[in-house]
Amino acid sequence: MTIVENHTQITGGVDTHLEFHVAAAVDANGGVLGVETFATRGAGYAQLVAWLQRFGPIERVGVEGTGSYGTGLTRHLRSEGITVVEVDRPNRQARRRHGKSDTVDAISAARAALTRTATGEAKHRDGNVEAIRVLMVARRSAVDERIAILNQIRHLVICAPDDIRARFDGLPPAALLNQTSSLRPRDHGDVVDYTTLITLRELGGRAKNLHDENLRLNKLLRPLIRRTAPGLLDVFGVGYDTAAKLLVAAGDNPERLRSEAAWAHMCGVAPIEASSGKTQRHRLDRGGNRQANSAIYHIMLTRLSYDQRTRDYLARRSNEGKTTGEICRILRRYIAREIYKQLPRPA
Repeated sequence: MTIVENHTQITGGVDTHLEFHVAAAVDANGGVLGVETFATRGAGYAQLVAWLQRFGPIERVGVEGTGSYGTGLTRHLRSEGITVVEVDRPNRQARRRHGKSDTVDAISAARAALTRTATGEAKHRDGNVEAIRVLMVARRSAVDERIAILNQIRHLVICAPDDIRARFDGLPPAALLNQTSSLRPRDHGDVVDYTTLITLRELGGRAKNLHDENLRLNKLLRPLIRRTAPGLLDVFGVGYDTAAKLLVAAGDNPERLRSEAAWAHMCGVAPIEASSGKTQRHRLDRGGNRQANSAIYHIMLTRLSYDQRTRDYLARRSNEGKTTGEICRILRRYIAREIYKQLPRPA
C-alpha cells in the first residue's frame, strides 16, 4: 500500500497560560487535526513546534496573549521562522452560547489565523523598544510611589502638632523632601512629636531614594529613545516620556502598522461616524492603546498652550462654527499623522 505524505500547510492556534500552553492544529478547511498541552518551561516550546510540524508545513500560528503569557512562545516561533499572528480573546457572546475551555480557545485561535479574521502581526519584543518598555515599568512605579509618599508626608504635616506644621507647611516638594529626609529628631519626652518626626524622616528618605532611582533610569532611557527615533523628539510637544509611550505602542516592528490610518486607530484618535437623523457628526475611537492615546492628548495640550500655529488654528476653526471638542478631535488626528512619519522603519 502506497503512503501519500501530507504536504498541505496547516495553521496552529495557542491558548497561553502561566504554567502551560494549549495548542491546536487545523487543516486548510478548518478541520481539527489535534489538540495538545505543552509546558511553558524547558523544552516545551520546541516540543510544541515539533508537534505542529508532524501534521505538515506550518503556514502561521495564532497566539492569544503575545504580550503577556505568550511572549516567550512568540519569540521562539519567530526564531524558527514561523509567522505569528496576534489573536484577541474569543467573543463573549459566543462563549456564553458555546461554553469556554482551553481546547475551544486554542481551536478558535487557529481558525482566526486561518480565516485571516486575526491579521495583526505580533510585536517582536527583542530590540530597543522592548528595552524602553521594561525600563518604563520601573520608572512609572517609582514616579507613582514618590507621589504617594509626598501625599502621605503632607497629610502627616497637616495633622502634626503646631510647631511641626509651621515648620513644614507650604513647602514645595523638593524642599519638603530635603528637609524631612535630613531630620535628626531627639526624644524629649513628647512621644507624638518624636514619632511624627521619625516618620517624616523615613518617608522623606524613601522619596529621595525613588527620585535618585528615577534619575538613573532616565540615564538609560534617554539615549535609547534618541537612538531609536531621533526625529520623534523634534516633533513639537514630544518629550522623552511621551516618546517612550508612543514607541512602546508601536513596538520594535512598527512596519506591522500598514498605514497611518491604522496607527490612528491603534492610538484611539481615528474619527468614527456617529451620525443619526439630522445630526451629522464624528467621534473618536474609544479603543486602542490608552498610553499612546494619553501621550497624544498631552501633546495637544502642550501645543494649545505654547504653539502659536495651533492657537491660530483653534481660533480659525472656532470662527467657522466648530466646537472645542471637534477641534481637539481634529488636532489629535493631525498629531497622530505627524508622529507616524517619525516612527522607526526597517532599513
